[in-house]
Amino acid sequence: MSRIMAFDYGLKRTGIAVSDPLKLIATGLNTVDTKDLLPYIKDYFRDTDVDTFVFGNSLHKDGTPNKINNNIEGFAKVLYNMYPSIPQYFQREHSTSKQAMASLVQSGVPKQKRKNKALIDEVSATIILQNFMSEFQNKSKITEE
Repeated sequence: MSRIMAFDYGLKRTGIAVSDPLKLIATGLNTVDTKDLLPYIKDYFRDTDVDTFVFGNSLHKDGTPNKINNNIEGFAKVLYNMYPSIPQYFQREHSTSKQAMASLVQSGVPKQKRKNKALIDEVSATIILQNFMSEFQNKSKITEE
């Protein structure tokens, strides 16, 4: 069974999350230096099937794109050229880093570990993916009725 892969793309680091095979639960996979992202994905694909990509769409509160949005779209185009049969979606990611930090605090993660930006990026990717799956399931339920 295939999984969904989500990205919290950054210029230095990119958080990655994947769904379980049933596409119900998002789990943080890793945070990778962005320069090493494509080889990491190729390696992951050796053992695991992915049938959907989700990218955090970096927008301001008013809905206008952040500066990094061009980089995110560029990365999406590169992945499309590598894997043209895998559909791509963009999920709004406003304040996922704040949500990630709050989640870590609630989970009892020690303060020293919460300073790890790579962990924040991975949790942010997980939130992006979980939000996408929740919205997708809600849309599916609406169309089934």
